[in-house]
Amino acid sequence: MKQRDHIRIASGQGYWGDLPQAPYWQVTKGPVDFLVMDYLAEVTMSILQKQRSRDPRMGYAKDLIQVIEQILPTVVEKNIKVITNGGGVNPQACRNAIFEVAKRIGLKKLSVGIVYGDDIFDDIGELVSKGNELRNMETGDALHSIRGRLQSANVYFGAFPIAEALRQGADIVLTGRATDTGLTLAPMIYEFGWKEDDYSKLASGIVAGHILECGGQSSGGNFQKNWKSVPDLTNIGFPIAEAHYDGVVYITKHDGTGGLVSVDTIKEQLLYEIGDPSEYITPEVIADFTSIRLEQAGENRVKVSDIKGMPPTEFYKVSMAYSDGYYAIGTLTYGWPEALEKAQAADSIMRQRLKDLGFAYDEFHTEFLGYNSCHGPLSPVPVDPNEILLRVAVRSKNREAVEAFGRQLVPLVLTGPPTVTGFGAGRPKAQDVVAYWPALIKKTAVKPVVEVAEL
Repeated sequence: MKQRDHIRIASGQGYWGDLPQAPYWQVTKGPVDFLVMDYLAEVTMSILQKQRSRDPRMGYAKDLIQVIEQILPTVVEKNIKVITNGGGVNPQACRNAIFEVAKRIGLKKLSVGIVYGDDIFDDIGELVSKGNELRNMETGDALHSIRGRLQSANVYFGAFPIAEALRQGADIVLTGRATDTGLTLAPMIYEFGWKEDDYSKLASGIVAGHILECGGQSSGGNFQKNWKSVPDLTNIGFPIAEAHYDGVVYITKHDGTGGLVSVDTIKEQLLYEIGDPSEYITPEVIADFTSIRLEQAGENRVKVSDIKGMPPTEFYKVSMAYSDGYYAIGTLTYGWPEALEKAQAADSIMRQRLKDLGFAYDEFHTEFLGYNSCHGPLSPVPVDPNEILLRVAVRSKNREAVEAFGRQLVPLVLTGPPTVTGFGAGRPKAQDVVAYWPALIKKTAVKPVVEVAEL
């Protein structure tokens, strides 16, 4: 049932590690009804699984707790609801940590909803035995080829379970691996009473979510067309979606903040991480990005309308991560004169020494920063640059080969070309390579769980 004609949904984080003061700015610099924060990426889930395996109280985005402590008095006072996937692989523990924060600052009442059931890591065997092949959707490879090296497996749930948590009275909703777009669509479903077959309205919410999901990237950050035209990036205003019951959305930001919201900044964000623009597939709907109409509706205000939606597929996407060997990255800096020649010679010497020792690598990649790290073979050769940073990365299934690379890099300081610096960090260490395995699973095979608890 419709509660309001329009709502304001503010983006507070585009990824784990985004601008930490942005959530506070969003809830204090102007009116908003919802704050959404995206913390998860594919590789993040395996990191969180490792943390939880070492400590059952961990497995969520720890930075989120610091943000909640900063904004909680304000969101309670203003009745702003917070939605985030920062629950990671342990939303229950994340909820407990938030309750501890609430007690510490003297709150008497707080309702926190969690959405879980997306973590199927422990259920893989049973799911496969029931006919869910979980083949790599890009290569078609069978799961058994990497089964013993799996580190995480999470289903991308959508917006409806989040909307249900809001309906049950949650002030804060924590999810596991929900879709980025679902965080923004959920408040619209909750407030406007949109149904599962309101495809075009749902698609408008998906588009709004896609615009908000990267935080400041749609309000002037990383702007390719004319970045110098963006005012006051120091105090960039993160985007806000003003969503209306009929599916029309206005993208804006708080008055008095930096950044830029224009048709061009929105266009750049709309092109971010999409495949077929006519079929943007989510759990709720397939959105047709080719139908989007953008119109500058005022200063730092863009109207987004006319989005077409189609029925969803019968599948959820599954994000899995697995161990795929080891890597190491090392750097040395060579100074003028002949900096590039020295760096190239050092790279050649190191490669030959490793070859002489009998080591081989799946990848051995060299970049000369100041010359070709951005544009590779298209880069023009610089004329005697002041300095060149030699950066070398290796990858191998053989840990000893990767460790050997670290042992051979630092000796170049006194056994290679002169005028070298930048070795204070010591030899590079072998790190685990975490690879991505995307798959599909029928929606009937898994079920999201919604649970709301009060302080």
